[in-house]
Amino acid sequence: MRGTLFRYVARLYARFAVGILAALLTVFLVVDFVDRSRAYTGEGWVLAVLELYWNKALVTTQLLGPAALLLAAGAAVSTLRKRGEVTALRALTFGPASLYLPVGAVALAACLGLIAFDERVVAQASRRVDEITTQRFNRWGDWRLYYTPKQWFRRGEHVFFLRSGSAQEGFRDVAILTLTADFKLARRLDADTMVPLEGNRWRLTGVVERSFSPDGRTAVSAAPEAEYDLGVPARSFLIRPGRPEQMRLPELREQISARTEVGLDSRQYELALYNRFAYPMAGLPAALVAVGLALRPNRKGHLTVAIVEGLLIAMAMWGLIVVSKTLVTTERMAPGLAAWLPSGVLVVVATVLWLRREGWLFPPRRPASSLAR
Repeated sequence: MRGTLFRYVARLYARFAVGILAALLTVFLVVDFVDRSRAYTGEGWVLAVLELYWNKALVTTQLLGPAALLLAAGAAVSTLRKRGEVTALRALTFGPASLYLPVGAVALAACLGLIAFDERVVAQASRRVDEITTQRFNRWGDWRLYYTPKQWFRRGEHVFFLRSGSAQEGFRDVAILTLTADFKLARRLDADTMVPLEGNRWRLTGVVERSFSPDGRTAVSAAPEAEYDLGVPARSFLIRPGRPEQMRLPELREQISARTEVGLDSRQYELALYNRFAYPMAGLPAALVAVGLALRPNRKGHLTVAIVEGLLIAMAMWGLIVVSKTLVTTERMAPGLAAWLPSGVLVVVATVLWLRREGWLFPPRRPASSLAR
């Protein structure tokens, strides 16, 4: 009996989740197309738009997944109440767990699926969206913010200005500044090329070295080629262009390490790393919150109220995500805390609703049965 009930509620919730996700996805893509349709011109634009929106659909599925799990939970339980099935479950002595458990199990499986989907599919689809938007339709947005090559780096006492090149092939037209402990210039190296050797050693060609003494004197020397220990290996300059959300987990870890080593900001990359897990997993406590709200005693409106409540919760969580991200970029909050804060808030709300229903927290004035009518 319990197994049959579990499967029945799980199937109902899963159907609502798929249907609501499809509806949200359709509305989002249609509105997005109408808003940007003027930019879609040129030969073969139809095929380009089809590919663009196929990839946008993949990205948006991951973005809207937790919201769909939230809305579906409230809708499924409200539907059961409207049919009188919650009252029937109460009569058969089934408690709230008979609804919490199947909804939680389906939501957990969906959240884990969203994590894998983000890692294997969404990262590549998001890159493809940027490529089509910029190269085919000449819509740049904030593209330059993430794809402009980095030229300034710092490691220890050395500041590097690398105008072109790569860590694998070497750099061209470089300047290396050596600073004292009190941030005064002690030496400047200018070179035509800088090629990595073993460890922290580099070969510089066309070198001009300027040394600055504390008393203000300057010494200049030149050499066609020289080797220097600059205190940094080539791998530290493996700074990849692109949005952190478009990178897979190994790439994110590599970029966090590399950026930290050469003095570049890595907070957005750390936030993207934590959000790879935190954002999809927010769908689980969100679904449990929706179940708790749908089981409130003397609740009116059922399905309509469930949808409105779900949308309000989703808006509040997205607002919290935006505020947390801003606090991360302004160095007022740790990336890990910012990523998991929305899930933490939802867990607290779900726990309060459960305790309230069991009468352990703010007991209701009138006694309520184990399942609301």
